[in-house]
Amino acid sequence: MITLTNSAIAAIEFALSQASEPANGLRIKVEAGGCAGFKYHLGLDSESREGDAVIEAGGVKVFIDSASQPHVGGMTLDFTTGVNSPGFVFDNPNARENCACGKSFG
Repeated sequence: MITLTNSAIAAIEFALSQASEPANGLRIKVEAGGCAGFKYHLGLDSESREGDAVIEAGGVKVFIDSASQPHVGGMTLDFTTGVNSPGFVFDNPNARENCACGKSFG
């Protein structure tokens, strides 16, 4: 469903190791909003929920709820430490347009 780069895997591992509450994976959710129509919401989660797709790569898990799955199929999740915009980068073939911030799409 999605591909994680080595940089994304390392960032997720680091976030999990620093979590204040027990967490076993990263949850990706697509919500209405943002300047292009949809936005990505990321957070740590302790377990999958009913209907979730669970992607395992490099020893980390990513949980994607059923409503978000059609929006992220084929996406590559990367992580950059660049000065201008550090953070997760979404290469999403389902996005017809992207916001300049890189965190929302249409």
